[in-house]
Amino acid sequence: MNSSEEIAVSGMSAGRSAMRMGPAELVQAAAMARRFYLEGKSKIQIAEEFGVSRFKVARVLETALERDLVRIEIRVPAELDAERSDALRARYGLRHAVVVESPAEAQESPDPENLGEVAADLLGELVNEGDVLGLAWGRSTIHMAAALDRLPPCTVVQLTGVYDAGTAERGSVEAVRRAAQVSGGDAHPIYAPMLLPDAATAAALRNQTGIARAFEYFDKVTVACVSIGSWEAGISTVHDMLTEEERAHYATLGVAAEMSAHLFDVEGRRVGRDLGERCITVEADRLRRIPEVVAIAGGQRKGAAIDAVLRSGLVTSLVTDTSAADYLMTAGTTPRPALNRADPDGP
Repeated sequence: MNSSEEIAVSGMSAGRSAMRMGPAELVQAAAMARRFYLEGKSKIQIAEEFGVSRFKVARVLETALERDLVRIEIRVPAELDAERSDALRARYGLRHAVVVESPAEAQESPDPENLGEVAADLLGELVNEGDVLGLAWGRSTIHMAAALDRLPPCTVVQLTGVYDAGTAERGSVEAVRRAAQVSGGDAHPIYAPMLLPDAATAAALRNQTGIARAFEYFDKVTVACVSIGSWEAGISTVHDMLTEEERAHYATLGVAAEMSAHLFDVEGRRVGRDLGERCITVEADRLRRIPEVVAIAGGQRKGAAIDAVLRSGLVTSLVTDTSAADYLMTAGTTPRPALNRADPDGP
């Protein structure tokens, strides 16, 4: 995950432009460059060693760069696209944006599995000892948890119910357990479906001891990991759980994306808030107060949905792929910075 810088310092073989310098100048410039770039010495220290002014050292180092005596290469792992990552971070005002190369065979697929592997490394950087890590349901977060191999000691809490309670052992419950096992911390899973038939049933489940205990941790979450879904079959958990009539109803409200059972239109405004009353999930207001919310989502088919959720201001960081990133860099008007996390719909 970490980028590294390689400083290549050469001497007489530096190239034709560098050969305009005399042999003594070349040797001195190479020595100064080695001291500065490789040994970490200051310009004042170099000036004292060579008996010149620090301004002379600065000029020599500048000339060494101009004439290709010194080459600075910034290298990141081949699967990471540093240029797109930085551009995406700046466009949406994100704290972190990590763009992964889309596998040629998976460009049309939502959330390629390699996103989970990179997100696992990112969480290893972001989570500190004593933090509370929240995990929402989603295929990408499940892939991320499976790829985890390091986490500081922390508490792990489930932020949503599961897509199907019968698959809990293979889904978000197992993801919470896996993350807690890696970190050595406590796990607080939620053994309940995400979507219930009505608000009364959902309220009753929220009051059950185990679920209520998990909800008590929501205000303590410092880092959260969420997924994003497009409003279409197979790419949105919530969409797939609803009836045809319910899908049509929310479509008339302009829903374009969902995250943790919260629905958003193309401008990032929340719509269909009544759905949340039937769901076991962290409230949007609580998500907004979490210092670091990392979304994992990619693929061309999710581009518009990712854009909508980023515009909501609920997400601070994103792990995505080049297919989605290319869409996001040209999507509509320039969004407001995500780190301005005021509710776009008001209090």
